[in-house]
Amino acid sequence: QVQLQESGPGLVKPSQTLSLVCTVSGGSITTNYYYWNWIRQPPGKGLEWMGAITSSGSTYYRPSLKSRTSISRDTSKNHFTLQLSSVTPEDTAVYYCARSSALSTAGTKASYNYWGQGTQVTVSS
Repeated sequence: QVQLQESGPGLVKPSQTLSLVCTVSGGSITTNYYYWNWIRQPPGKGLEWMGAITSSGSTYYRPSLKSRTSISRDTSKNHFTLQLSSVTPEDTAVYYCARSSALSTAGTKASYNYWGQGTQVTVSS
């Protein structure tokens, strides 16, 4: 059973960089052909797909966030990371990592096989 677990600071100051790690157990992030995604849900809003990294290391980003987003991985630790720069209070959300079998940018729950439990990140001074 694949399990994903997000970790990172719960509070980030405006203009700083948000950094989160998704640690995967029960399966390797290099196993073909999966996509490892970051998705967020701002308060009172729907799910928003942010980006993904594939089992081979290719990355895909939401166009509106591309200039501020970087997704990378550490295969030795079997985890992948999200960095979101120049954050504002509008980046306050619950951040999830999830696995999918295809590139899915819709952010609908059914598109992803496995989810982390989510981590609340608040951007505030």
